[in-house]
Amino acid sequence: MTTAVAQIWRHPIKSHGREEISEVSLTEGQAMPWDRRWAVAHERSCFDVDRPRWQPCQEFSIGSKSPRLQAITAQIDPTYHKITLSHPDRVDLTIDPDDQGDANRFIQWVMPISNGARTLPSRLVRAKQAMTDTDYPSISLINLASHRAVEAQLGHEITPLRWRGNLLIDGWEAWAEREMIGRKLRIGTAELEIRDHIGRCKATTANPQTGAVDVDTLAALRNGFGHRDLGVYAVVTVSGDVRQGDQVVVI
Repeated sequence: MTTAVAQIWRHPIKSHGREEISEVSLTEGQAMPWDRRWAVAHERSCFDVDRPRWQPCQEFSIGSKSPRLQAITAQIDPTYHKITLSHPDRVDLTIDPDDQGDANRFIQWVMPISNGARTLPSRLVRAKQAMTDTDYPSISLINLASHRAVEAQLGHEITPLRWRGNLLIDGWEAWAEREMIGRKLRIGTAELEIRDHIGRCKATTANPQTGAVDVDTLAALRNGFGHRDLGVYAVVTVSGDVRQGDQVVVI
């Protein structure tokens, strides 16, 4: 079986929406364009808007604290710098995330689907570096065979969208990615180097269609495979274009 890119996803606001795309241009040393470009600082965040820089996920509103956020979808209009956000329990909202008025409207929009028992959303923020879960600009890869191994452990299907990956890869053996740390891949005309395993959190227990916590993915990983990892982080080492269906070659 040929190993290929099955799906490409970007998440413009960290933990607040996803969008499937058919192709993307990757740049050396950068995250995917429009991926985690913004994040939602919570009311206790130390994010400094005067000196914005990458911060760890603890500084932001995220799905592990507010699982209903997992059900947000996004549609980006790059020409007009707009994002339309949708959620099954909210009326669609279109914003320019860099417009302060729109950013405030977004905070009000997301407040009812945020967990009031945890820190609440406060500000929509941006730094020069994408707010990926790594302190370096990363692309996340999900091996769909590993995902299917988790489904087998659970005894039923779940969507791979729980893992919030950028590139979903089909054709590898289950868990083959765990042996690829330090290896390079050619995907389309781009090249990437695999850097780290992706350790998973409670966000993956929430259904991306409803936002309801309905599956203990962490127990399935721990009990079935002895770890809590699913997927790997990679960095772009050679700029290039990636499309759905492109072959993935280990080089």
